[in-house]
Amino acid sequence: MKILIVSDTHKSHKNLERVLEENKDIDMLIHLGDVEGAEDYIEALAGCPVHIVSGNNDFFSDLPFEEEFMIGGHHVFITHGHYYGIVIGEERLAQEARERGADIVMYGHTHRPFFKEENGLVVLNPGSIAYPRQLGREPSYMIMEVDEEDRTHFYLKYV
Repeated sequence: MKILIVSDTHKSHKNLERVLEENKDIDMLIHLGDVEGAEDYIEALAGCPVHIVSGNNDFFSDLPFEEEFMIGGHHVFITHGHYYGIVIGEERLAQEARERGADIVMYGHTHRPFFKEENGLVVLNPGSIAYPRQLGREPSYMIMEVDEEDRTHFYLKYV
């Protein structure tokens, strides 16, 4: 199974369109917020199951603030992150994920890629595919693959 993970598009879809064109074989798209009303467009563009959560700029949205679901045998918790003080660190979010029994927690909001695997919990942020803020400011996303033995593999990619 191949999953595309993105965040913080803020109505700028050029890079997302390009990445989807290059990755036509994805089985799922996860968007970690700040779609700014473009959720229907993103769902139609993806052509596969999509999970989208609301970000701090998704005003008047019906999107959920967070979501939990299974990918294979992995309990996944997704959120934009702003309610967990993610700009000062991922500890509070990681603790919440552990309390929920999640194996993987994904967030956005900072526009900076992040990956950490510790004590059975994967914490990740794909960065922003449209408005990056990390050193070098390259638009980024992640690919998650689940192999035949239900092991996960994560790849940080740049547009």
